[in-house]
Amino acid sequence: MIERKFALVLAILACGFVIGLESKCPKTCDLALGSYYISSSASVGIDLNLTYIASLFGMKPEQALRYNPTIPNKDYIRTGDRVHVNFSCDCMQDLFLGHMFQYKMLNGDTYERVAKKLYANLTNVYSLTKFNSYSPDMVPSGATINVTVNCSCGNRSISDMYGLFETYPLQSNETASSVASNYNTTAELVQEYNPGVSFSSLGQIVYVPARDPDGSYRALTSKGNLSGGAIAGIVVGAIVILLSIGFVYYFLVHKRRKTKKASLLPFKSGESSVPLGDLSMDASVANAPSPVAGLTVDKSVEFSYEELSKATNDFSMANKIGQGGYGSVYYAELRGEKAAIKKMETQASQEFLAELKVLTHVHHLNLVRLIGYCIEGALFLVYEYIENGNLSQHLRSSGWSPLSWANRVQIALDSARGLEYIHEHTVPVYIHRDIKSANILIDKNYRAKVADFGLTKLTEVGSMSLPTRVVGTFGYMPPEYARYGDVSPKVDVYAFGVVLYELISAKEAIIKSSSNTSSESKGLVGLFDDALSKGDPKESLKKLIDPRLGDDSPMDSILKMAQLAKACTQDDPHNRPSMRSVVVALMTLSSASELWDINHLFDNNPGLANLMSGR
Repeated sequence: MIERKFALVLAILACGFVIGLESKCPKTCDLALGSYYISSSASVGIDLNLTYIASLFGMKPEQALRYNPTIPNKDYIRTGDRVHVNFSCDCMQDLFLGHMFQYKMLNGDTYERVAKKLYANLTNVYSLTKFNSYSPDMVPSGATINVTVNCSCGNRSISDMYGLFETYPLQSNETASSVASNYNTTAELVQEYNPGVSFSSLGQIVYVPARDPDGSYRALTSKGNLSGGAIAGIVVGAIVILLSIGFVYYFLVHKRRKTKKASLLPFKSGESSVPLGDLSMDASVANAPSPVAGLTVDKSVEFSYEELSKATNDFSMANKIGQGGYGSVYYAELRGEKAAIKKMETQASQEFLAELKVLTHVHHLNLVRLIGYCIEGALFLVYEYIENGNLSQHLRSSGWSPLSWANRVQIALDSARGLEYIHEHTVPVYIHRDIKSANILIDKNYRAKVADFGLTKLTEVGSMSLPTRVVGTFGYMPPEYARYGDVSPKVDVYAFGVVLYELISAKEAIIKSSSNTSSESKGLVGLFDDALSKGDPKESLKKLIDPRLGDDSPMDSILKMAQLAKACTQDDPHNRPSMRSVVVALMTLSSASELWDINHLFDNNPGLANLMSGR
């Protein structure tokens, strides 16, 4: 039986690996260029200098100068010239090559203006509509949108000589010959790399072989049909599979003797737990204790499919209590304890393994407890049952009683403690990557537990995290993650800041409103940024506070939480506080003290100190 189970997991992992290789992208490359045409400043309404253009593409002017040696003055560029911007050419959604930038909308901006004027036709309205949730005609001022620029890395079937390409939007009356002359190449070569393209349409994108600053072409360096990035991906994938196999083998074989013995016993909360020190959740704030609390170590149990099926009435709809992106959740009573069983399809093997890895090694009072698992027929994870729903339901569903302000502060503190633990007290550290109100569970005592670790990424302490596939929930993703796939604990800090805004307002992370004549979407971060930037932020905040709070709306406390949320959602991840600092700030807030030692809480960062103190 154990061999059959092990074979099933191997098959699941193998399928996941093969699926991961079936990308429709051709080879990616670490460098591509974009040709930015300089229109007259009057037509754009902005002074188009190198500093501004570089900012659109996340570059510093000094970086842009390397590929623009003919521009002597970064503050002045002649109309009709072209600026070369550089970026990595990545696989977007496993479908095409491109790079995603971000732009913050200003008053008067529309998708058409952004595409044609600000990004000089390097993107288009269709792409902006496809990769953003806002209606093309109703994008709110202050909203941050995704701007996708297509790119090319060459074509070995045409030539090995050219590995660097420029994305070139055509101007009126340009031809293959005129474009080729700009790059000292031939019209035939340009046409060969752009088969079927008509060189007569304004804004039409073509790809042109480009040169490095030293004047030489960059050759295709990889051999065979796979790029270096693809080869690296295969190697990494193989390593992941080997590690996963070892992990699963450890659980299914080496731990089998222990779990078999444990499976014969009832599992009561904490019965098999070994407490690590007396870390009380109610320790005095005045004594400034470590925010870590409730740390325990316990065992997971392997269940049979028959036992889970019987406990859920054959996974009946009557027992179904939830539906997520990776499976359905069922209520059950197993060996005297209430449990929630997540049933996942075999295609979700990566998410299954991620949760299993984290929750069998990481145990904390404010993280949902994993009871056991099963891999017969499908993939099952068995958690403790949290009877009071999730935070999103309490904030926005009519079937739940409104949360008091004291409850909200406590829920924020509990959630922050769980995150602080996985960020700073595990080796390697864990990054959740999908923090949102729906993933914060509330127990009968209105205490919070962080759940759903299916997207968790492990990061070695002190290591540089490589760009990763962007996953998560729109509205909670910080700019560096949505744009570059950069993962660090500050990704969770940003998402937690959005949750703090939700606790104040009970609004969705993305607020969608519609009428008979228009539809509009606004980001919660932008909404609060506008309110906090006003001369009297308390008055502005009153319009955003959850009306169900009624008279239970202590403005000083609400303002402090809003300022903390703003600190967490800074665009630059280096300016966001750590979760440890967030926990200490919330501990102080929950004590109803107004004496915040800002410099201490935020690691002597003067900018954050000024922000939190309202200066």
